[in-house]
Amino acid sequence: VIADDGRHRQEFLLADSGTGVYLPPRTWGVQYDYSPDAALLVFASHAYDARDYVRDYDAFLELVGR
Repeated sequence: VIADDGRHRQEFLLADSGTGVYLPPRTWGVQYDYSPDAALLVFASHAYDARDYVRDYDAFLELVGR
């Protein structure tokens, strides 16, 4: 997982099922390189609404003021 707040970027290796990462609001997240038996679980405070998401990294950087 890559977590990027517009100023700092950090990469996390989720090597076992007991490890997770919290991505706070206004954090650009990238999940990649899944193993064949991987599962992605998302906890959210609100129901999914596609309009709530920024899908362009440059627009994200503008939103967070960088």
